[in-house]
Amino acid sequence: MIRISGILIILLLNLGCSSNVQYKTKGASKDHLHQRYGKSDVYETKVKNGDEFYFVCSYYGKKFHGRQTANGEIFDMNKLTCAHKTLPFNTRLEVTNEDNEKSVIVRVNDRGPFVKGRDLDLSKAAAQEIGLIPYGFKKLKVRILNNNE
Repeated sequence: MIRISGILIILLLNLGCSSNVQYKTKGASKDHLHQRYGKSDVYETKVKNGDEFYFVCSYYGKKFHGRQTANGEIFDMNKLTCAHKTLPFNTRLEVTNEDNEKSVIVRVNDRGPFVKGRDLDLSKAAAQEIGLIPYGFKKLKVRILNNNE
């Protein structure tokens, strides 16, 4: 009886020390993205300079300002950069808001957005230049200017 209660105490202590919360890395591997978001058009189509897409775009700023991006740079919400799940780092994109005909050229330096249904996260400065701020997110035309692959 004492032996069984001792084993139960040890088991309960071990369970108490372990977490039941599952932490997952938000990596941008192909398998991870397919499981989480479904197949991406960028994976299915080899992108080349001049290719155009319509991406659901959002923006990020103050919360991430000063933090390290996926390529190792420090995120500056006042620079013209963006995050995409799969495009190579340093790919330059022209993003156009066709409602007001404003465009901005951004460079991919981060991974994301990790919100289902969104394709591109612009820095706050880029979002301001094309009038995205009041919308929060919007489908915009994106043209590949130079793909460094």
